[in-house]
Amino acid sequence: MKQIKSEQLVSLLKQQLNEEKFDFEFDKKYDKLRLNHKKIGKGMELSLPGILAKYNDKQGAAIDEVVYTIEQTFNAMEREMEQGFQATTKIYPVIRATSYPQASKEGHVFITTEHTAETRIFYALDLGKTYRFIDESMLEVLQLTVEQVRDMARFSVKQLPTVYKKDEVAGNVFYFVNANDGYDASRILNESFLKEMQTKIEGDMTLSVPHQDVLIVGDIRNETGYDVLAQMTMHFFAVGTVPITSLSFIYEDGELEPIFILAKNRVKKEQEKQ
Repeated sequence: MKQIKSEQLVSLLKQQLNEEKFDFEFDKKYDKLRLNHKKIGKGMELSLPGILAKYNDKQGAAIDEVVYTIEQTFNAMEREMEQGFQATTKIYPVIRATSYPQASKEGHVFITTEHTAETRIFYALDLGKTYRFIDESMLEVLQLTVEQVRDMARFSVKQLPTVYKKDEVAGNVFYFVNANDGYDASRILNESFLKEMQTKIEGDMTLSVPHQDVLIVGDIRNETGYDVLAQMTMHFFAVGTVPITSLSFIYEDGELEPIFILAKNRVKKEQEKQ
């Protein structure tokens, strides 16, 4: 299978996208591509390593996916510029890594909520095939308070379908939620879904959000299961368009605890027994 480098990837994207519509700024040092839409005066940044990994796996289909996402995002920005926001638009929570920027390029601070040491909750206006993070400057237009935004998002995430695929590896069971609607990782916030899954679990229940488009629920029944989970999440983290965290969490009594902490506690307990 043909492997390519960042420069070649940028050339492929230029061929697929309308060069008259965009300015392309390739940052070789940080391996990023910035697209600036000439008409609306806004842009977006693409991290190239994730797209490269997808390309080397899926070839042309990966480019089609990225181009589709870019076009839908800018179409939504154009609609927003022409029509403004609709107060009836749905609001969803979106999980991101804690390293994700907390303000827009224009300097407006996003509405966020603390989640774990690895993850933070952002709030998105659903625009159909894409979404836009809600920042403080949008609250007045939407006629909403921060608390109302959070409440609406909590309600919306419970309405999302929670269909999953099941896989068994070395005596451990894994459930994959992958609806590809942009909110797969957000389902980690659907408490009733997590409680329902808990009734199926025989071993330790783990939750993983390696990237935006998957939630992995693990039923870890032996030590090998933790190794399998670590490899799996690292792979998903590497190939995801929007990586979140390669760390998994134990879900117990409605709380999330990073697995490496749990492992340390277990070792300590074993030592205390001796």
